[in-house]
Amino acid sequence: MALLSRGIKPAMKLIWTPAQLAMLAKVVDLNGFSAAARALGVPKAAVSRAVADLERTLGVRVLARTTRRVGLTDAGRLIYPHARRVADETDAARGAIARLQSPDARPLRVAADPTYGRVLLSPLVPRFLEKFAHVTLEVALDAQQLATGAWDVAIRTRPPADVSVTQRLLGAPPALLCATPTYLQQRGIPQRPDDLRTHDLLTPDAAELPEFRLQLSRGAQRAEVPLSPKLAVDDPAVLHAATAAGLGIGLLPEFLCRQGLATGRLKAVLPEWAVPPAAALYALYPTALESDPRAQQFVDFLAANIVPALALGAAAAPQ
Repeated sequence: MALLSRGIKPAMKLIWTPAQLAMLAKVVDLNGFSAAARALGVPKAAVSRAVADLERTLGVRVLARTTRRVGLTDAGRLIYPHARRVADETDAARGAIARLQSPDARPLRVAADPTYGRVLLSPLVPRFLEKFAHVTLEVALDAQQLATGAWDVAIRTRPPADVSVTQRLLGAPPALLCATPTYLQQRGIPQRPDDLRTHDLLTPDAAELPEFRLQLSRGAQRAEVPLSPKLAVDDPAVLHAATAAGLGIGLLPEFLCRQGLATGRLKAVLPEWAVPPAAALYALYPTALESDPRAQQFVDFLAANIVPALALGAAAAPQ
């Protein structure tokens, strides 16, 4: 009776449904009722009615509408993070059902940095398909596709800060210093870290130019050598090509040097000294795919097989 005397119907709370929250999130994310209706595949009137019912239930306005856009009120900003989570779960559930009804409708799209993809991912793809015969893959070793986000699973370094993407650390490749025998014959073989000052260094990071400070360790010993690299680039394939061409001493991921070291075309420099690992490698996938068994199987397979591959050369490096 007390509720009725204030003009509030007890049944009103029953219409505050997750669907209303999901529709609110879509309206905000897509900046309009029409766009939200198209994304959800429902009439625009249904979206408008759901948001209006939500506002009546809450007793406050959650959207500030203008002729050009919709925005959140103070109350809307408080409720939006919860609505966003409901929308994400709704999308994930819809995707799961769609895959259940037609599991082979679309391949799992995998994109990778070309360098890491060719060396680390390519050998694993046939093994994955042998183990998970029900999964189809579409693999692109394409930096552009990696940047645009047109993928279900991505393998890359330096992942973006994006709350809608889940990150899984695969490992940080061991790194080493190496050069061609011809370069070392011409310029001399460094015997201690300070000897690197007289050499042409090829480094993977341009952030510290004009001075790059290389840190080395040998047991309890530590050394830090300030250098001015001849070449600094964030693509390890370019660094490897420059090193193999005899342009200087390269600071490279160890896995890129294995073949060259094994054939004698490259020689480790200061092999008794350890250098910091190369940039860490991550597997990324949209949070909405956390319920997709194919994505989870692929990422689990990568973690189980790429991590050992990254660490393999530590024992194999020349001493």
